[in-house]
Amino acid sequence: MRYDKDGFPIPPDFEFRSDGSPEDVLSGRTAARPARSGSRKRMLLVALAAAGLLPAVVGPELMPTIRRAVVEWSLERAAEREARSDVAGAVGDVSRALRWHGDDVELLCMRAMLRLENRDAAGALVDADRAAAMAPTAIQPRRVRALVQVVNGNADAALTDARMVVELASRGDPDALNHRAYVRALVGRELDDALIDIDAAITSAGDASAELLDTRGYLLHLLGRQQEAIDQLNLAIDAMQQSRRQLALLAGRIDPVELARRQRAVDHALAVMFHHRGLACRAIGLEQQARQDLEVASRKGFDPSRGIF
Repeated sequence: MRYDKDGFPIPPDFEFRSDGSPEDVLSGRTAARPARSGSRKRMLLVALAAAGLLPAVVGPELMPTIRRAVVEWSLERAAEREARSDVAGAVGDVSRALRWHGDDVELLCMRAMLRLENRDAAGALVDADRAAAMAPTAIQPRRVRALVQVVNGNADAALTDARMVVELASRGDPDALNHRAYVRALVGRELDDALIDIDAAITSAGDASAELLDTRGYLLHLLGRQQEAIDQLNLAIDAMQQSRRQLALLAGRIDPVELARRQRAVDHALAVMFHHRGLACRAIGLEQQARQDLEVASRKGFDPSRGIF
């Protein structure tokens, strides 16, 4: 029996049964919210696996159940660690899930984003490439890879993936248009076309979200329209702060780990928005406001090297 760095056994090479397919293993679990079943049966199976007792007490016919239990448990641990900002630990847990489950596009994209935040852009690119090869027409691998390529400083590759996201999405999809607009902004290319993208995204959405407003504000800043940029970014920050207050009202009503993860994501979004407004304020000569905004952005986690940009 071989073990990973946490003392957890690496799975033996049993065949998948029909009830242990990847779809079954991942049913009821998304990248944003891993399953949290907590059943005694599952925890017993995980404990047996952790103790290295599986080969002695179970046969191949039980391995699908074992695999499912270990994958779910690993993803729960990953969520808990991410909520505590233990990104390296979360990477390890998702890696365990992948070893027991086998390659899966969603899990690879999840680990790629965690690796990116852990300043492992090279590892993130490996995961994104593998996910894209497994699902050439899937959008998420290309969305993730575009962001990884921005961090890697490969503007051409980032733009290629961003364009493919729009091509693969439904016509006028606001998320896809926003993604391409923002990648264009991040690499400082095709800015006029990016503004067309974000205006089309807002029109298609029918209601400008904080994220769409932020992209538009950042583009206006890059295009030298600073007061317009500040106006848009004020709206974006107000909307995201309102979302933060609404999340706080959920305390005690939803799973605390899920709440912490959502709050962490909102804080990262706010970090980016404050950074953008700080840049626009500095460009227009509002130095005191710029310093304040940039300090808030830093406290909330703004860090391009970790993909928080």
